[in-house]
Amino acid sequence: GLVGSEMWIRDRYQRRVHGIQQSRIMGVDHRRLHKHVSKAKKNVLSKNLYMKLLIKLFKFLVRRAGKPFHKAILRRLMLSKVHRPPMSISRLSRLQKGKLDKTIVVVATVTDDERLLEVPKMNICALKFTSAAKQRILKAGGSVMTLDQLIVKNPLGTNTVLLLSLIHI
Repeated sequence: GLVGSEMWIRDRYQRRVHGIQQSRIMGVDHRRLHKHVSKAKKNVLSKNLYMKLLIKLFKFLVRRAGKPFHKAILRRLMLSKVHRPPMSISRLSRLQKGKLDKTIVVVATVTDDERLLEVPKMNICALKFTSAAKQRILKAGGSVMTLDQLIVKNPLGTNTVLLLSLIHI
């Protein structure tokens, strides 16, 4: 084996040539102190059972199907209520132009807007609907469904448009 001074020279050479830090040779791994921690939300604090079941369903779909549609909806379901503001039917009708045959998906509450005189025919999927918004959409010949009903009808999310409501903070 190597004697004291030869071992010191070998260690010094390895550090210089191979870029090994002193702490690695001494057996202390400082790099583990700065390990990457994921910022993604793992669970939701809501006590709403419907929300928990939806999150459970979409976690399963992300794991098994792995479609970007499912990942986007799961990410939006995990947002706090502040970051899921309601969307009015007037805004939906404005954003629907040119997408008449597609189903609009909103991970928020759809509300009524009395300023909109005529509601166009729309197929909307959302977390919740106010009663007035639901009546007006159905009266116009459109259809309303929740996210779990959408997955039963269209598991892969084809022919859908995922919209995000504005956040005013």
